[in-house]
Amino acid sequence: MPHHVAVLALDGVLPLDLGIPARVFNEACTTDGTRLYSVSTFSLEGRPARTHEDFQILVDHDEDLLQTADTVVIATLEPSEDLLATGTQPDDLAAVLDRIRPQTRIVSLCTSAFLLAAAGLLNGLRATTHWALCDRFARLFPDVEVDPNVLLVDNGRILTSAGGAAGIDTCLHLVRLDHGATVAAAAARRCVAAPWREGGQAQFIEHLVPQDTDRSTSATRQWALERLAEPITLEDMARQAHMSVRTFTRRFRSETGISPLKWLAQRRLAHARLLLESTDLTIARIATACGFGDPVALRKQFHTYVGLSPVAYRRAHNAPDPAIPAGVVRAAAG
Repeated sequence: MPHHVAVLALDGVLPLDLGIPARVFNEACTTDGTRLYSVSTFSLEGRPARTHEDFQILVDHDEDLLQTADTVVIATLEPSEDLLATGTQPDDLAAVLDRIRPQTRIVSLCTSAFLLAAAGLLNGLRATTHWALCDRFARLFPDVEVDPNVLLVDNGRILTSAGGAAGIDTCLHLVRLDHGATVAAAAARRCVAAPWREGGQAQFIEHLVPQDTDRSTSATRQWALERLAEPITLEDMARQAHMSVRTFTRRFRSETGISPLKWLAQRRLAHARLLLESTDLTIARIATACGFGDPVALRKQFHTYVGLSPVAYRRAHNAPDPAIPAGVVRAAAG
């Protein structure tokens, strides 16, 4: 059975954001074209949803959809003044959130994180929302650790995303988690979107002081991506960029939202995931190819950031047939 995604459309919903889950999840298919997700939209009591623009949307489903939903996505909405002032939500919405099954995954797009926080679902967790509202979010919900720099935060059952196009990143992230990088990349191609965007929303934040754009670290990032198997230090990257370590680190953070070494570790891990999914290379060879040096370091990274061992990850994400010759990459889905 396809994974059932239920998308909640509330009054004030942003039409573009409302369409993101269906657009992305419906492009996630098996090699024979079978859809891996079914996407349905619902509203409170099945009423028409008044959008943030000058039209309403007719919705075919109501809260009963939650009885079969595997994932619930709350689409971006224009927060009410009352929500922004008091951090409270209407009783009818609170009742809907209470009906979500304990095993159901919950995703907030952009400002709908305010609703999850108001319901207490984010207490003690890390979360994000649109960068322009992160300060207000932090003041309203001191029990939530707000990260204004990232595109999304994955807490396991509950995920929050930054604004706008970060909803695409979040949906592709879920496809990648559920079905692997190959399926997610194929879905991204059909959506004409990047399967993985570097950095976070820090790169989109308005800065009061004009930024020096004469020098960029993008060429150095490409240089590092072409050498993931090699030992690369912060000094190596700064030298390649013809900058001091301090200047390089500052500019790298400004452009990507994270430190150079954290970015490098993420790219090594992403490449290892792809090799585990698409080849039958041994764990030791993958560790070497991705710059981890030995299988122990690779296993540690997977346990920390993926929650599985490399072997378990390969088993869960369409492990290659042992009969395929070593190093042969399987054809991508779609």
